[in-house]
This record gives sequence, structure tokens and C-alpha cells, in this order.
Amino acid sequence: MENNQIPYLSPSEILEGIAKANLSERRRFPKILHNPGDEFNRVINFMMNDSYMQPHLHPGVEKIEKIYILEGSLAVFFFNDHGEIINTTILKKGGIEMIAVPAFMWHTYVMLTEYAVTYETMMGKYDPQTWKNFFSIAPEENALNSQEYLQNLQKVANTYNQSII
Repeated sequence: MENNQIPYLSPSEILEGIAKANLSERRRFPKILHNPGDEFNRVINFMMNDSYMQPHLHPGVEKIEKIYILEGSLAVFFFNDHGEIINTTILKKGGIEMIAVPAFMWHTYVMLTEYAVTYETMMGKYDPQTWKNFFSIAPEENALNSQEYLQNLQKVANTYNQSII
């Protein structure tokens, strides 16, 4: 059964997670809160603003991803099947603090602050072969043009963020 209670993180746990993300090649660090094989998945993600996550979707009606912002700010992008941005939501403390990403929806997010910390939940047993489908229109994480793609998304996010302030 799903539990939406956000776990407490002490200031030292936040600093430790950010430090691990900063040292990571992927520029993010997941603190897994569930056990392998659990039906309800919970993770705290510590992400630096230069971390690129290839747009993807979660194939399965139960795979509704809930993202709660704990620290910082980020933009969640939704794409159509042609790779065009169809919606953007800014998550930040004191504003919109949670979003539910529908199953089968292309999405990614970019940090708008130096780092961001999220609490994320999703139903369904984790299997790396079926957990997510990567959007082939967008660059893979380590591709030469992935940072350029990330920077373009950040420009769009910053422009959008300025327009709603």
C-alpha cells in the first residue's frame, strides 16, 4: 500500500547526499528507501544542476511517478512522441511541491538551482529491463551532445520560470 509520508532528512544527511552527488559521474545520488522486490518504491534523489537524465517513460499502468521537492527547484518537462515539449511544471518549496507523472508519458527534469533534492515514489516491482523506456529522440546520458541538450532544456526552464514569477 502506498505511503505518501515524506521521510525526514537531517541537515547532515542532506549535505552528505549532496556531497555524494557532487562526486558522482552522473552528478546525482539515489538514497534507496525500499527493499529489493518491494511493490512500493521510494527513493530520495540528490542531484546537481549539471546532471542530465535522458527523457523516458515508465511502461505500466501502475507506474505513476510522484516527485516531491525537498530542497531547491527543478523543472519537469513532458514531451509528445515527436520530442516537442508539451508541458512544463516548476517544483519548488512554497510553490508547487509535488507532481504525479502519468504512466506512459515521456518526461525528464532539470535542476534550476545548484542542487535539488527530491523524494520519489512509484508502484511496481523494480526490474531494470522493464522499469523505463528511454526516448530515442533525445541524447543518451553520456552522448557528446547530452550537455548541449541539457543546457537547452535549462534555458527553456529558466525562461518559463521567469514568465510565471
